[in-house]
Amino acid sequence: MNPTRKRRLIIVVMVLIAAAIAGGLTVFALQQNMNYLFTPSQVQEGQARGYKTFRLGGMVKEGSIQRSSDSLKVTFTVVDADGAMPVEYTGILPDLFRDNQSVITTGHMENGHFVATEVLAKHDETYMPKELKDAMAKAHKGRKVVETGDEPAAATQP
Repeated sequence: MNPTRKRRLIIVVMVLIAAAIAGGLTVFALQQNMNYLFTPSQVQEGQARGYKTFRLGGMVKEGSIQRSSDSLKVTFTVVDADGAMPVEYTGILPDLFRDNQSVITTGHMENGHFVATEVLAKHDETYMPKELKDAMAKAHKGRKVVETGDEPAAATQP
């Protein structure tokens, strides 16, 4: 092989290696910024075990909201049809946060409960984020679902 071809081959190989490294670093950086959404039953099944930070979505259980009298700490329970997960949050909650409302929290697991760093509440009675609706439908796979208006409701099977 003559020296000119050898030099071109080395340059092409170096460019390909640099592109592969840049692509790998980009994918790694994007994975660090992704937040996956899980329902309480999926978290209890261990599907969120490999994620440091993730989103937990479901409904706020009626009567589960407990506010601290001396701080902004709030504890509540997020439920879906098959699971419940206690959540702890310190901060100001959205105005629409209340019992029996859809909620998405971002945070991490700590000693068997979810420590939220952000809480999002739905903005009206008919809206449910597509990600949460899909996750809840996936969690209820195999159950008969009856459509009532815009929101699905799980029906009991005989």
